[in-house]
Amino acid sequence: MGSLLIAGTGSGVGKSAVVAGLCRWLVREGVRVAPFKAQNMSLNSFVTRDGAEIGRAQAAQAQAARVEPEAAMNPVLLKPGSDTRSQVIVMGHAIGEREASAYWGTQHELLDVVVDAYRDLRSRFDVVICEGAGSPAEINLRRGDIANLGFARAAGVPVVVIGDVDPGGVFAALTGTLAVLDAADQALIAGFLINRFRGDVALLEPGLAMLAGLTGRPTYGVLPYLPGLAVDAEDAIDVRAFADPAPPRGSDVLRLHVVTYPRISNHTDLDALASEPGVLVRFVTRPEELADADLVVLPGTRATVEDLGWLRGRGFAAVLRDRAARRRPILGICGGYQLLGESIEDRVESRAGSVPGVGLLPVRTRFAAEKTLARPSAWVDADPPYEVHGYEIHHGRVRGGDGGFPGGCRRGCVTGTLWHGLFENDEFRRDFLRGVAEAAGRDFVPAPDTSFAAVREARLDRLADLVAGHADTTALRALIEGGASARPRLRLLLG
Repeated sequence: MGSLLIAGTGSGVGKSAVVAGLCRWLVREGVRVAPFKAQNMSLNSFVTRDGAEIGRAQAAQAQAARVEPEAAMNPVLLKPGSDTRSQVIVMGHAIGEREASAYWGTQHELLDVVVDAYRDLRSRFDVVICEGAGSPAEINLRRGDIANLGFARAAGVPVVVIGDVDPGGVFAALTGTLAVLDAADQALIAGFLINRFRGDVALLEPGLAMLAGLTGRPTYGVLPYLPGLAVDAEDAIDVRAFADPAPPRGSDVLRLHVVTYPRISNHTDLDALASEPGVLVRFVTRPEELADADLVVLPGTRATVEDLGWLRGRGFAAVLRDRAARRRPILGICGGYQLLGESIEDRVESRAGSVPGVGLLPVRTRFAAEKTLARPSAWVDADPPYEVHGYEIHHGRVRGGDGGFPGGCRRGCVTGTLWHGLFENDEFRRDFLRGVAEAAGRDFVPAPDTSFAAVREARLDRLADLVAGHADTTALRALIEGGASARPRLRLLLG
């Protein structure tokens, strides 16, 4: 059939969610569809069954399409380790660290890689729904662009631009995005979508008519704002996804406070915990904010030694040690697990050598040049026993500990694991939260009927309903199938 690129006026306007919604809508229509994002900058990643690392958002979009995630869906992934340096992952495997100034000058060399990955998907699926990165109006980066119009032009993919109406200025953002592009790039823009509208759409219609008159392009739909529809975040923490938990089943809520260091990664691990009714998740940056926490979580980090320094500089280390002495629960996941150990030897990521950890778990970490990418499983000693699954993404090799916890170890009230996705296992999550509640003295009862997989499926179906109910799906399908022939005539060109 064809393909479509969903671009946006900026980051956070809803591209990932709309792509997921389009994928689920199409698969419900009987179309074999795959998601695609040529280049993604994200600290939230996932491991495919064959051991490739891709962005979590593309894994969620693959679930929306009811297909298995694979490296071709996100051929280039950048994982920032500082404000100027990122690890570059190509077709699921790291090829090294790059300074931003060097990478952005040479990224066009990866254009063939992303186009080949896209064409591979096109050969195996009816439709490929592509997601842009940031905004195509970043004209300072256009020369080397492989994620937005650079890719769209090379692959011949029509583009729809999304604008977020919620903060205001959506018509200026859409018109301005088009205006700064050269004629060849403008020719790729077929029209617009407006996202997160609240209120009576009739109030928006005069603006839609003016937008069409200025640009010669239609608006393919106005999607209303609905809470709780986020898909897996790429970087920025979407606090809206944690803001309105279901009421608790017992008389108490359970308070989970997440230490939010500068290079936090895979904070999507918190999504499953937050799916439990009565679990309140709060992201904190000061140690005094931990005072009323029932569970403190140290999530993953892309810059382990640097974030350890931040932890100490802010005073978290002393507060965590005091908390452990009072037998109040602490959980470390991946990098957070390594931070809680006795020492970290890093001659790979930070090249800092040997540094002491927080010292709450009897483990030592040595960084290896080769990254571990795995999809482990284990049996939990319960009555009856049950199996749990997760995935690993880390350079740190952890030694020591006495087990007692999948992918890690436990000492008193302090627990650590290298596994991401562990709490997506419903029975294990409930058992863990039950133990936290007991240690915290809370009358909190995990909901026996909460299925995180079902929660995710319901969100994806709601996104598909949103597309089907509020977008011009007939016109979108014609654009996907017809490509250039379905594109309206260009009327706006500045310069």
